[in-house]
This record gives sequence, structure tokens and C-alpha cells, in this order.
Amino acid sequence: SSKFKDIYDEDYFIGALKNDVRVVNKIPEYIMERFDNNLTNVYNFRIKAWSSIQYYKDVVLPKLLEEKIIRISPFANRLSFDAPPAVQRLRCLANYEALRFSSPILSLGETLVARMKELSANSGGKYVSVHLRFEEDMVAFSCCVFDGGEQEKEDMKKARERGWKGKFTKPGRVIRPGAIRINGKCPLTPLEVGLMLRGMGFDNNTYIFLASGKIYNAEKTMAPLLEMFPNLQTKEMLASEEELAPYKNFSSRMAAIDYTVCLHSEVFVTTQGGNFPHFLMGHRRYLHGGHSKTIRPDKRKLALLFDNPNIGWKSFKRQMLNMRSHSDSKGFELKRPSDSIYTFPCPDCMCHTNKSTDSRSSPAT
Repeated sequence: SSKFKDIYDEDYFIGALKNDVRVVNKIPEYIMERFDNNLTNVYNFRIKAWSSIQYYKDVVLPKLLEEKIIRISPFANRLSFDAPPAVQRLRCLANYEALRFSSPILSLGETLVARMKELSANSGGKYVSVHLRFEEDMVAFSCCVFDGGEQEKEDMKKARERGWKGKFTKPGRVIRPGAIRINGKCPLTPLEVGLMLRGMGFDNNTYIFLASGKIYNAEKTMAPLLEMFPNLQTKEMLASEEELAPYKNFSSRMAAIDYTVCLHSEVFVTTQGGNFPHFLMGHRRYLHGGHSKTIRPDKRKLALLFDNPNIGWKSFKRQMLNMRSHSDSKGFELKRPSDSIYTFPCPDCMCHTNKSTDSRSSPAT
């Protein structure tokens, strides 16, 4: 695990918010004395996700005034996205201005961006970034079945037990991999990502940055993708072992490096949901005045196409070009009341023209 200051520039964060919120990194002694200097003794609010502003006013605030300090755990997504402009403005400020990666992470990330641009100089320094979620824990959690046979079955069984202890073997729980796939919930394999991108018109000269953790059975599963895109790079390929050594055992810090390289790509391709792609899509929209080239494939449609033994390449390519065109042409997407402001920063965060210097800030990952 990592602490906030290991990933973000803590002083910059506190300074950027000083006119709106007083942020401290230590609770005053006179308050902690009331709780025997033990945070676990502090009242913990288990607030329902997406709670309204009114709930905080009516229920949380009185307790805070009474206790002087409260804890909120879990903390993510505890406040509704349908909030007044003043709250949305503060979210925008925190996410796109105050949050900036710590200097070591930012420096390495920008070095890798420069290396990607240098490698792709023959295409104007433009490269495509792909967020691939085909790590062992993702494959195991999805409960999807791929083509790894008995070995895969055994690997996934062990991974589920290791990570979720009995969650998937509870009496009465029925897992239907076929239904999960048809619903577009299975992570795309490296082969499927390769076929999709080639169908969308990206040829074997395309420079790709692949953002990912450790790919499941990488030697076998990555081979077809590397064959289709020989110019594919990862942070492990772009950086030396010495450069990555300080971050190797910290998944969040490694993700922050990936995030930085994806942020500056010409096109971003997301293959699975989650905070990483959602924040990245919003951040790219924020930097590019609401527009950014993002490919968010229709995975239900993809599952039908991949599983159709009679489809020819011409037909598949036509479908892929349509899918890409639809992704690229969305342009300026406005946030609806229930949408995430972090994925759809328009119009709440887009009340001024964004300068390229904003690109050094980055949202939570």
C-alpha cells in the first residue's frame, strides 16, 4: 500500500485548496487526547454511497459539531454527483488542479512520454495508449473462461480463494461464464484487443503504449498482440530496471506512471471499466476543452462478433470502423445528473479555457 504523499504532491494539494478547505496532515493533539490518541476510537460514519447533500447537513454535520472529529469509511463515492455548483466547483478544483503526482512519479512519467514521442517520431510523435485489464486477479474476479483449459481453471480457482476467500464458493452461488461474456463483462484478451485495433484501422506501424499490471500467462497471451503490433511498448520496456525499482512493489505508484503516459497519447483505448479509465477519460476531456480521442468499445457487440465463426474479416472490419467512428465522434459530451463529474467534466469544470500547463495536474487514480 501507499500513503497519499507517496503518490501525490501533498504540499501542492494543501496549498491549492487553502482558500476553500483547510487541509491538515495531523490532527491537533488537544482533539486526539479525547480519544486516547487512537483514531479507532473516533466515531466512524458508514455512509451510504451517493448520499445527498441534505443527508450530510441533517445527519453528519450535527455529529461532527458534537464530536469535533469523525471518520468516514469507506470514503470513495459517498456523495451524490447531482450536487450544487459550489460543490462541483470544489470537486473540479481538487481533481484537476490540486491533485498532482509527486515529483519522482511525474518526472519518470514525463520521461516515458518523451520516449514514446521519440519512438513514434515518424508519425508526428503520436501514439495510442491501451488500458488492458488481463491480470490474474481481474481474470479470476470476472469468472470468465478463456482458452487456458484445465491449467487456467486451476489457476483461477486458487486466485479466487487467495483473494476473496470463499466469496465465489458460497452455497447457492451460480456462476455462468457464458452469460457474463454475452453481457460484455469479460475483460478483453490481448488477442481480442489486437484484432479490434487492426479492425479499427491501426496498422502494424502504430506505436502503442500498453498500460497494465502483470498480464496473466503473458508469454502465451501477449504473443499474438506483439505480432500484430511490433511497436508496442510498456513502462517495463521503456524504463530501465533502475528507474522502476523504487515503484516495483507499489501497484498504485506503478499505475500513476501508466496514467501519465496514457494522458498524453493521441488516442486512449479503454477495455474494461474502473476508476483508472474513467478518471483518465475525464482528465483528457478537461485538457482538450471537452474533446479527446477515446475508444470505448461496445463489449456486448464485440462478444457476439468474436464468437461468430462465420464472420469474415471484411465484415468484422466494417463493424470495427463503425465502432471507432462512434467513439471518436462523440466530442463534447455533457454530464447528465447521475454521471460522474470525473468522467464527464463538462460543463461543471469547463468554465474557462484550459491551458496546456494544466497537464501537470492529475486526478485521483
